[in-house]
Amino acid sequence: MSENPLLEVRYDIPFSQIRPEHIEPAIQTLLAQAEAELEAILRVEGPRTFENTLLPLDRLGEGLGYAFALVAHLESVVSTPELRAAYKAIIPPITAFYTKLQISAELYQALKDFAATPEASQLSPDWARFLKLRLDEFRRQGADLPPEKKARLEALNTRLSEITTQFEQNLTDSTADWELYLDESQVAGLPPSALEAARQSARTKGREGYRFTLQQPSYLALQTYLDDAEIRKQVYLAYHNRATEPGRDNRLLIDEILALRREKAELLGYVNFADYVLENRMAGKAETALRFEQDLKAAYEPHFKKELAALEAFRRELEGPQAPPLEPWDIAYYAEKQRKALYDFDEEELRPYFALPQVLEGLFEIVRRVFGLEVREVTGVDTWHPEVKTYEIYREGRRICRFFTDWHPRENKRGGAWMNTLIRGVRNGNTTEPHLGLMCGNLTPPVSDRPALLTHREVETIFHEFGHLLHLALSSVEVRSLVGTQVARDFVELPSQIMENWCWEREALNLFARHYQTGEPIPNELFEKMLRAKNYWAANLGMRQLAFGTVDLALHVHYTPSDGDVVAYARQVMQPFMPAPLPQDYAFVAGFAHLFGHPVGYAAGYYSYKWSEVLDADAFSRFKAEGIFNRQTGEDFITHILSKGNSVDPAELFRRFLGRDPDPRALLARSGLLD
Repeated sequence: MSENPLLEVRYDIPFSQIRPEHIEPAIQTLLAQAEAELEAILRVEGPRTFENTLLPLDRLGEGLGYAFALVAHLESVVSTPELRAAYKAIIPPITAFYTKLQISAELYQALKDFAATPEASQLSPDWARFLKLRLDEFRRQGADLPPEKKARLEALNTRLSEITTQFEQNLTDSTADWELYLDESQVAGLPPSALEAARQSARTKGREGYRFTLQQPSYLALQTYLDDAEIRKQVYLAYHNRATEPGRDNRLLIDEILALRREKAELLGYVNFADYVLENRMAGKAETALRFEQDLKAAYEPHFKKELAALEAFRRELEGPQAPPLEPWDIAYYAEKQRKALYDFDEEELRPYFALPQVLEGLFEIVRRVFGLEVREVTGVDTWHPEVKTYEIYREGRRICRFFTDWHPRENKRGGAWMNTLIRGVRNGNTTEPHLGLMCGNLTPPVSDRPALLTHREVETIFHEFGHLLHLALSSVEVRSLVGTQVARDFVELPSQIMENWCWEREALNLFARHYQTGEPIPNELFEKMLRAKNYWAANLGMRQLAFGTVDLALHVHYTPSDGDVVAYARQVMQPFMPAPLPQDYAFVAGFAHLFGHPVGYAAGYYSYKWSEVLDADAFSRFKAEGIFNRQTGEDFITHILSKGNSVDPAELFRRFLGRDPDPRALLARSGLLD
């Protein structure tokens, strides 16, 4: 066991040494260690103090959490049947332990006893916040429940962990298993970048022609550019019916997940799961989040209808007055054609200017200017895959964070883009321990000897995830539980989404948006086209996000399994937000991993993306007014937002940075939709 690489928290993680057979023995040992740590807190004799109660509570299960985070990460990026089996085997005991922790009446009493001492009234602001939050969380998690209800809560949490993991794995497998081969006669309309990627993908399978998948770069290229409507339809239906096939049908899991969440909320004294989740978020309750979504829908709707009418008219101009109504698989295709006609702008024209290495160099230069940070690539560090790169961030000459990047799709890697934390450093006096994190994506891969040439949206994705990473890297908090992104879900997207704004500023683009062959910057004419087209389809894109947020809240507030078919219910809720009638077998929710691929995740919280968009649009207005590279503005953003983690109420942090509460009109103004 001494050679088990998961047993010790290490900054230099020996990724290449971790094997599936290490997982269960390590977790058993670390669970026993965490149980001993818990017992040590409970067995304290004499007065409760900071040293014997609050500090060890913050550090309780640190080794276990570290090992589990590593295993979960590896299962998401280099999954194998053996790794997956080991991961699934450890979920029940880990869930049982954390549930026991959350509902421990003895631990809750120990914390209440400490809160009543004179020492508790003299805590630093960080530790006082931790004490308040933990007392509140014990109540929220059921520490006051009678034994029989606690036993049921533990069973609910364990089952939720098991089936949400199964949901994510079903989706990963379903996405990976689907492929489509096309020949030269079937690929009309696709840009060279998509064709080259598809040709290379086919060759990796020993095939000729063009191979397409349901990974984002491949799927979006087909939907946006392929002339053949029947193939677009085939791919659209495949994508929106992922994880509905026999053996991995997520529709069978959704009702159970929703029922378990509702029962958990009722057991804890809440009307519904959304009220339970949102109690400690900025929104506060489901009613507020629903009203937020409805108000934005009302603001978007007139523009949404105008955009649809204009697209229908555009199609009739192209194909004559007898052209059939638009179908869902037609929308992206004709919208791209209309955008090109209106603005003479083709997104593909930008790709040569967004080579991945240059994008990263530009991002690092921007954060040097705005936040005073230096980012250096380092070599010789063990990683989980040959494509992974390692970097370190320095501030005032001191290393504050190391991070890994893993940017391209693989068949044994889950979809999407994300930032994860592996180690949270805490502040001791004037210094903070270095943090350790990572960023993953599924961006356009390199082809042949050419670098990865990205879409502008993929560039935004990199900046977005780096915003999350900065929230970790610049965190300077005394309490490990409050470090970095451990904040309310409807606040966590502010640091990430605000970073996307620099992708639209000429001064920022000039630092990295250069042709990968000639080194020339984006021509002024192309940049102007890009700006003019920026808010094209803005209301439709806004409504799409509102569809996801609204169906999330509807499922967790109004829907019950007795209502019948969850897929039909979700389709009915989403339809008013969609630009075309959805197919009867539209099963998007079966692939909605944000809601169902984690025991909580973004469940009852998907509205957070739009909520945070309001925050970021408003907050960036200060950068626009004072200069997008203004160091003092950047320093204030560090001081009031990025460094604080969850040590201060998020609404107060926003007020400290901007001097007032957020203005919802800022988002509409940025989108060109403010009447």
